[in-house]
Amino acid sequence: MTTLSVPRIHVPDLPPQERHPTLFSAFEALPVGGSFELSNDHNPEPLRRQFQVLWPDQFAWDALESGPELWKVRISRKPAGKSCCGCCS
Repeated sequence: MTTLSVPRIHVPDLPPQERHPTLFSAFEALPVGGSFELSNDHNPEPLRRQFQVLWPDQFAWDALESGPELWKVRISRKPAGKSCCGCCS
């Protein structure tokens, strides 16, 4: 059985001005059901709020590690939109 590796982005390795644009581009490139992991040296909660504004209900945010020195999060793409009764989501 083949397992696909999940892309990982260590945010502190990126120049500050490229951090959020890189993460947003990584998310936009994901197929539905795809994911990537980010690691950071501080709580990425402000980023989560930005994702909610840009892609409401279209992502899953799973905390893998919650500090105090390292935070890891898996961000997954969910289908856009919802069905009338939930049968198709």
